[in-house]
Amino acid sequence: IMAQMLRQLQSVLAAKGKLHPMVKGAVTYALLWPTGSLVQQTLEGRNLKNYDWARALRFSLFGGLYVAPTLYGWVRLTSAMWPQTSLRVGIVKALTEQVSYGPFACISFFMGMSLLEMKSFDEAVAETKQKALPTYKVGLCVWPFVQTLNFSLVPEHNRVVFVSICSLMWIIFLAYTKSRHLNQDAEDAVASL
Repeated sequence: IMAQMLRQLQSVLAAKGKLHPMVKGAVTYALLWPTGSLVQQTLEGRNLKNYDWARALRFSLFGGLYVAPTLYGWVRLTSAMWPQTSLRVGIVKALTEQVSYGPFACISFFMGMSLLEMKSFDEAVAETKQKALPTYKVGLCVWPFVQTLNFSLVPEHNRVVFVSICSLMWIIFLAYTKSRHLNQDAEDAVASL
């Protein structure tokens, strides 16, 4: 299914002519983020009859309207700071990203998704405090390697799309981490009956 979606996305982008890289990234993320949510929901036992489509929509909005533009800006900034493409520059960019963009991305994810769920600001802060640091630590084991490849081998105009495709597994992990508390609340409610 994912391969078919990517082929369709490529044909849409090719039919429209050359699109701005941020538009390509936004379209890609608006499709990949809910896909990650739906894969995670499938892993928790849901199917077409009982998917949480509102959750998938929140993932689409967050991925397409927030993550893609911030990531595009970050890639542009780092490309201006380090215009060369080499392994050494890739490592420097990847490490810089983990110190600066990584924590921002984790905090933004939990705050943004909680607010999209219509949670109060205090609830969003509490969830972010609980989940952002452990999630960031897992990201430190993944993203430096992915981004070193991205910054050293992938042409700049394809970097956002490359990262979005590589990040599907990460999105599934984020969806799992985000839903953990929701699932625990549901289990507690059932146990109290």
